[in-house]
Amino acid sequence: MNKLVLLKQYMISKYIRRFHSRKAIEAYQHKKIKKHLSFVLNYSPFYQNYYRNHQLHWETLPVISKREMMDHFDELNTVGIEKEKAFQLAAKAEITRDFSPKIDDVSIGLSSGTSGNRGVFLVSEKESAMWAGEVLAKLLPGSLFQEHKIAFFLRANNNLYESTKSSKISFHFFDLVEELHHHMSKLNDLKPTIIIAPPSMLRIIAEWKRDQHIDINPKKVISVAEVLEDVDKIFIEDIFQQTLHQVYQATEGFLATTCSQGVLHMNEDLLAIQKEYLDKENGIFVPIITDFTRRTQPLIRYRLNDVLIERKTPCLCGSHFLALERIDGRCDDIFYGVHKHTEKKHMLFPDFIRRAIMFSSEDILEYKVTQKELLSIDIKLKVKHDRSEVEALVIQELVKLWKEHMLVLPQFSFTEYDLIASDRKRKRIESVLKEEIQHETI
Repeated sequence: MNKLVLLKQYMISKYIRRFHSRKAIEAYQHKKIKKHLSFVLNYSPFYQNYYRNHQLHWETLPVISKREMMDHFDELNTVGIEKEKAFQLAAKAEITRDFSPKIDDVSIGLSSGTSGNRGVFLVSEKESAMWAGEVLAKLLPGSLFQEHKIAFFLRANNNLYESTKSSKISFHFFDLVEELHHHMSKLNDLKPTIIIAPPSMLRIIAEWKRDQHIDINPKKVISVAEVLEDVDKIFIEDIFQQTLHQVYQATEGFLATTCSQGVLHMNEDLLAIQKEYLDKENGIFVPIITDFTRRTQPLIRYRLNDVLIERKTPCLCGSHFLALERIDGRCDDIFYGVHKHTEKKHMLFPDFIRRAIMFSSEDILEYKVTQKELLSIDIKLKVKHDRSEVEALVIQELVKLWKEHMLVLPQFSFTEYDLIASDRKRKRIESVLKEEIQHETI
């Protein structure tokens, strides 16, 4: 780890790089992307071929997705690493739980595969140092030179995360594959100043604190890896008596962080965001990103599989970076209904389902809604008091939602809430419709 690169990136991000308008952000991005494209077209055979017959105006270059990235992995990366070799190394790390091996100076990681197929990502030592500098600048309460004990809960460790260690910063990986009771005693011993974990794990930690099983008082609590639901956010903030922050980090990069107001902003000093609107009136879009900081595995006009909702009012923090109301989920988990008159498929975004559930009753502690078929919705509920009364209220709100969109009412069925914490990403809104149904003309 190049500590000088880390420190330089930290100082630039924390104290030097400032944007006083959207125009300034866009000018900065254009300059960076122009330079980045020059490098990529010299060292990435895939992009050389992909852009051969196109004018190099980056805003209109062809879009790629995870499928193209993985299909052309060997030609897309600029360091000559073969996908099979990278997968083998990453898979071995998953089995042995030793995440330190690299290929030359390149760290290898696997995505969680929640969209159906796992991806592999490459990060050079310099990129790791730059990433660490950015993360520390945007996340650490106070200064880099103060002492911080970070408890990081994830399914897999990586050299990228370990790169944040220093004489003042101690990083402690909590493996979500391990039994939960091991984490309880470890947290009590560590007394972390920062906790970073998926919201499902943060909720468990908050319950431990509420029940006095652990005695910890972190300065900052950060949600990662899963969609942060309001029901969890409210509970966790109440227990820890502080604003719950978020990081939007994926295989594709360090995408967004919360500001001092707790509002999620896209990291537009690291990547450019273009919006593919699914519902412009409500600000619902799929992001197309161009990361101008990653050279090892370049991503230009890369379409993510996430559904984001933009914030319509300016953030009180004053940042001109794109602000989000929330990360709504994945495109794969959009629900579909059948229009009463046209019989065409119609989208119902996860946020619509989420709001219907949460508006129905304050007695709901946990829930999971799954669309199994076009006309079949399964609902799992954990409630405080009268279950039958809550079920009736939930049905009422969901029927109202379907009717507002003029859709044929599906069969709503209730099953026991039997979900337990695991190393898998939790989804409260999930569609398991067949792919051909999801991609029919709407």
